[in-house]
This record gives sequence, structure tokens and C-alpha cells, in this order.
Amino acid sequence: MTTLTDDPTHCGFVTVLGAPNAGKSTLVNQMVGAKVSIVTHKVQTTRARIRGVAVHGQTQIVYTDTPGIFQPRRKLDEAMVSAAWEGNEGADVTLLMVDAPAYYENLKGDAKAAARKSAADTDRIVEGLKLAGVKAILVLNKIDLMPSDHLLAITATLNETADFTETFMISAEKRRGLETLRDYLISRMPEGPWMYPEDQLSDISDRLMAAEVTREKLFLRLHQELPYALTVETESWKEQKGGDIRIEQVIYVERDGQKKLVLGAGGHTIKAIGQAAREELQQMLDVKVHLFLFVKVRENWSSDPARYREMGLEAPKG
Repeated sequence: MTTLTDDPTHCGFVTVLGAPNAGKSTLVNQMVGAKVSIVTHKVQTTRARIRGVAVHGQTQIVYTDTPGIFQPRRKLDEAMVSAAWEGNEGADVTLLMVDAPAYYENLKGDAKAAARKSAADTDRIVEGLKLAGVKAILVLNKIDLMPSDHLLAITATLNETADFTETFMISAEKRRGLETLRDYLISRMPEGPWMYPEDQLSDISDRLMAAEVTREKLFLRLHQELPYALTVETESWKEQKGGDIRIEQVIYVERDGQKKLVLGAGGHTIKAIGQAAREELQQMLDVKVHLFLFVKVRENWSSDPARYREMGLEAPKG
């Protein structure tokens, strides 16, 4: 609980940019101290901008978690990348998060395809920041997976490419280096009123967060490309007598074969996904949740403007 004093309040926006799977959502969740963005081992998990709010004494920091920036191939990709760049508009501090092991692997010249793509996406973001005239903070993530001399090599290479204000080395998952980064960000927040109530952790609605939780469980359970061919929408949210919540959600897929994979033999897969999502939602909401999942085939759902609005995205023009 924050104690009000005569000291002035400070508030500012910190945007976290980076290639897919750089660890942006993990960092934001750690900084906020609560889960506001879903996290999976798959790239491009985050689809829309999500703001997480952290309070430190008289300072409020609003973190903007953004979709990974990559070379778009589909309209949905274009909308995600556009959302990421727009998330940096008006930021007081911009963080460029880098998957350090992947970037170093590429520096050596014998990188696997995933590492090459991650490094190329990072270099593309650096160029985008330079064109926009934005001076960012370089944050090397996953330092627990590599020796310090490799980190120094990455730091030298990237700082030769762009003029970064500061460089931080962290492990978001292991919480290494986060206090130093947090204290620096606190020092950079301008004086002004808070943008959100003290007890608000995110700008995401309960309905959208519930859909995101289910989508996370789908990503974790299913494999290969199927997660990118689906989306989840909360169609109904009803508070019942006694305080229980009944939630109905629709999982949209593009083909009948995908629907069968989501359902699983005898409905086993969707039952497991529903159970995992329900348990997490009950923990988050601190009430009993009755979750009902339905799977529907909707060809080309990723081109439907209504689906974009549900995800918090703007459909690309043209």
C-alpha cells in the first residue's frame, strides 16, 4: 500500500520492443508482479498491446508489452507489427529486448534458422528505431544461458550499430538484473499524476484476459503451426448467485481438420485445456469459475475485422 506524502508523484510509459520470443511478456509480468500477458515457448504469442501497471512509492510505471516485430506474411502479422510500433508512440522510455543467446549464435556465423531469424528481426527493429529518431535502452535477456564474454561481444556489436542510451543485462525468467533496471526506470519517470488507480494492474478487460488464458493453454498443448490458425473469444460472462462466474468461449479455427485436433480423441484435448484454463482463472479472479469451450470453423477468420477488434487490433487497410 502506498503512503501518500507531500512528495510529487511521477508517472511514465515504458514500451518494450523486441523480436518474437525475446522475453518481453515475461519481463512485463515480472516488473508488474502479476500475470498481465500470457507466456509460451512459441514465438508470436502476444498479439496486441497490453499495458501493465507497477507502483513504486510515489512513482507509477506503465509498461507496454508489444507483439514481436518480424517480417509480416499475413494480414494478421501486419496488424501485430503495426500495433507494436504504435505502442512506442508517446513512450518516455523505449526498451529493446534482445534474445542474447540467439543473437550471439548468429554473430558466430553458424546459427540455426530460428536464431538467424531472431537476429534479423532485431536488426530490423534497430533500423526502425534509428529511422524514427528514437534512442532506446538495450536490454540483453537470457544472460543465464551464456558466458559474460559473449554478452560483451553482443553489446559491442549492437552499440556500434545504434546509439543506445544504456545497456542492461538481465534474465527476466530468473529475475537477474531486474532491480537495477527497475531503479533506472523509476529515475526516468517524469513528474505528473498517475494514469491508473493504485490497485489496477493492467488495462486489459477480464473478458479479454480470460480469452488470452485459454489461448495460452491451447498454445502450450498443441504443436507446430496450429496455434497460429486459431483465436479465442469470450462470448458470455455471467455472474451467478453465490458469486460464481459462468464463462462461455469460442475457439475459432480455419478448417475442420484443425477442429478435430483441438477437440482431441473423445474430447480429451479440449477437456484438458478447459481444466487448465479454469484453474488459472479461478486463481486470478478468486472465485469459482464455470468455463465452457466451443470450437467453430470460420475460414479466413484472420481476415475478418470483427476478429481483429476482439483481439484489440486494427485490421490493416487494403
